[in-house]
Amino acid sequence: MAALVVRVQAEDFDPASEANRLTEGRRDVGALVTFTGLCRDESGRLAALELEHFPGMAEAQLTKIAQEALERWPLTGLTVIHRHGRITPGDNIVFVAAASSHRQAAFEAADFLMDYLKSRAPFWKKEIPVDNTSGTWVEARQSDEQRLARW
Repeated sequence: MAALVVRVQAEDFDPASEANRLTEGRRDVGALVTFTGLCRDESGRLAALELEHFPGMAEAQLTKIAQEALERWPLTGLTVIHRHGRITPGDNIVFVAAASSHRQAAFEAADFLMDYLKSRAPFWKKEIPVDNTSGTWVEARQSDEQRLARW
C-alpha cells in the first residue's frame, strides 16, 4: 500500500525532509519526482501572496485528487503539501512528491497533481504589491486549464 501524506498548513516545510520520508528504508522505490513551487517577486513588484482556503474543504479536495493519482499510477508513496496565509517571495508554496518503482509513473503522477493544483484546488490567491495598495486576486489562466484537460 502506498504511503499518502496530504497537508494544508501555514507553516513552511523542508522539501528535502519530505522527500526523504518517501524513500527512507524503502527498497521498492526506483524513482522519486518532486516539485516545489516558490513565491516569485514578479520582477520586484510583489511584496507577498495571500493564500486563502476553506479549512476542511481544501484538505478533502487535495486528498481526493491524490487518491485518484494513486489509482491511476503504481506509486509507492505520494506527498502533497500546500501552504496558506501570507507568503513572501522566495518562500515555499507547494510541494508534490511522487515515488514509484519506475520513473514514468512518478513523473506523470507529479505532473497530474500540479496541473490539478494550479487549476482546481480550492485556494484563492491575492497579490500584495510592494507599494502596499490593496492588491488583486489572481485569476485562473487558460493555459492551466488546457494542461489539466490532458488528463
